[in-house]
Amino acid sequence: MAQKIDIPVVINGKVYTLSGYEGEDYLQNVASYINSKIAECKTSEEYRRMNTEYQGILLALNIADDYFKARNLANKAALDDTEKEQQLYDLRHEVIESQIKHEAALKLVEEYKEQISALQRKIVQLEAEKERNNE
Repeated sequence: MAQKIDIPVVINGKVYTLSGYEGEDYLQNVASYINSKIAECKTSEEYRRMNTEYQGILLALNIADDYFKARNLANKAALDDTEKEQQLYDLRHEVIESQIKHEAALKLVEEYKEQISALQRKIVQLEAEKERNNE
């Protein structure tokens, strides 16, 4: 099991300690994401006029919006994967059916070739008997 780590990060100009099992790069990326969302919100004049509580709520709403959009994309990708897996299964099944039909057709061709050879031998035999009878 991974060991829990604590790292200092800067969020909105203040130093915080983040803890987690994911690794330093992951925790730095989380802090970076929060900083980018804060910077995005600060571009709005209305956001800058809000008190700290409302700014926090708006920031949380923006992060929740990103989360739900990402989750919807992940669900859609999972559904697409499921559909593609089903299509792949169906195609493999079709290939197997085609191989079975192909093998059956090859077997029939061989049987017909044997029948043709037998009939050709019969023709030769009958022609030979006919010539003997005509002599």
